[in-house]
Parts: sequence; structure tokens; C-alpha cells
Amino acid sequence: MTPTEEFEELRPLLFAIAYRILGSVSEAEDAVQETWLRWHTSRADVRSAKAYLAATVTRIAIDVLSSARIRREAYVGPWLPEPLLTDSYEDPARSAELADSLSTAALLLMERLSPLERAVFVLREVFAFDFPEIAAAVGRSQAACRQLAVRARRHMDEGRPRFEADRKECAQLAERFFDALRKGDVDSLRRQLAADVQLVGDGGGKAPQLARSVSGADTVAKLLASFYTTLARVDVALETHQVNGRPGAILRDRDGKVLNSWTLDVLGGQIRAIHSVTNPDKLAHLGPVADAWAVNREANQARRSAV
Repeated sequence: MTPTEEFEELRPLLFAIAYRILGSVSEAEDAVQETWLRWHTSRADVRSAKAYLAATVTRIAIDVLSSARIRREAYVGPWLPEPLLTDSYEDPARSAELADSLSTAALLLMERLSPLERAVFVLREVFAFDFPEIAAAVGRSQAACRQLAVRARRHMDEGRPRFEADRKECAQLAERFFDALRKGDVDSLRRQLAADVQLVGDGGGKAPQLARSVSGADTVAKLLASFYTTLARVDVALETHQVNGRPGAILRDRDGKVLNSWTLDVLGGQIRAIHSVTNPDKLAHLGPVADAWAVNREANQARRSAV
């Protein structure tokens, strides 16, 4: 196998590692590209392409994350991960860990970790790398990596819900939720929502958003029904998808351009959080992005004309 073929075979794994460390599709893709450049120009005697490339992309991602933390401190409104529709890396033996670590909730929990803790957690808990490999990747001793892993796992466990929803139950609940949304049925929407449900929107100051952060089943149900009914007047369509491994949706304008993405966080038979991304910079990898301001103006004008 040539070096190029080895790299292409491992590319899905490298992206999967980088995305979970960074929470950004564009930054993960850049990290993988930089890894390729280093691999292409390296003359080192590499015993294991997987270990070498995983270590390289991890170190690059740690550096990127360290600088990204500074930018996120100045970010306008809540910061959410970039939505990911499909994870090209597959490992049946670790499918549960891969899916759970991809969720918006898990990625937000990982924001609490230091860059080193996050990298160690991803390599150990998600991809089952051994500690000698992790130590080589992050430039720390094995003992230090074990301590980082323990701290990261503790932080993650403290923030996780006590039990997760069954995937079939999630899918059925999401189907009822989106059906009620299309109908503008406030009562049905309310029944799908936890009493303390949170709706969080990420526009980054670059697009209108449904809300930065609101909570409460009644408030969220009324807001969602009004929001979608207004957008439906200008032919905005809702497509259900798995987003970050969880039930979600993509909204598109009449020309098929991406308007925003939603993910649902389900627990105890109810939706406890809805995350909406409208920042166009975070949607570009999904296809042509709509002019959300123009769609918003047209929708509001159509609503006023109908009164």
C-alpha cells in the first residue's frame, strides 16, 4: 500500500478524532489536510501509519483548540458545535461510544475540559487507544495521561444524565415532535417537551436566530409553533435527519438552500433541549446557505399581510 493509500484509508478516523476535539467541521478538515501535508513531506521511519497520523492530527487539533478557546470567548451569543450529518468512520465494536461522543450534548460537555483532557478523553474513551500511543500523541508521560483521563472522565460523568433514551424511543418522539411542528400544534408540541426544556440558538451575530436561550415547555412550544408557521408561508421546508448522531432536522428555503439545523436532546421520554444553528459559517459544509436575513424579512412580511 502506498503512503497516499494508507492516508486515505485512515482519513475517516483522522477526521473523527479532529471533529470530536474541535467541534468544528471546517477546523477538523483543515487539521486533516495539515496532517496530510506533514505525512507527505515526512521522511521519518514510521512503524504504524495509524499511530503516527492519529498522533499528528491530535497535536494539530490541540493547538487549534487552544487558540479557538480565545475566539469563542468573544463569540456573539451561545456557541454550538457545527452540525454533522454523517460520521464516515465506522467501528462496529465501538459504535455506541462513537455515537454518544458525537452528540451535541457530549461535545458541549467536552467544552468544559482542557485541550489536553479533551484529546486524551477522545483517544482513550472513544477510540480506545492505549496509553503509550496517547502519551506519544499529546507529549506527556503515560502516568500524566492516566491522570488526565481520570479527570476528563469524572467531568464528563458529572455532566451526563443518569440514563439515556432508547434510540427507537428517540426516533418516535422526534417524529411526533416534527409532525406537531409542521401542523403548528402547540398542545402536541408541549406534550413532547420536558417542563424545563431549553431552546438554544447559535447565530454568531451573523444570522437571525429563533432565540439565544429560552426555557420552559409552554414558552418554547408557542415560540416554535409561531416560528415555523411564519417560515412555512415562504415555502421553508423541514427535512428530518440524524444530526450529530441524534434526531434533528435541516430547514431549507424554497431554493433548497440551508437555513438552519436543529438537534434534539431526549431524556426520560421527553425533549429536554433543542439546539439550533443559523450561523452561516457553521452551515456551509452542508451545501449552499440561504440568506437568512432575507428569508426572515419575507416571512415577517407574509405574516403581516395575512393578518
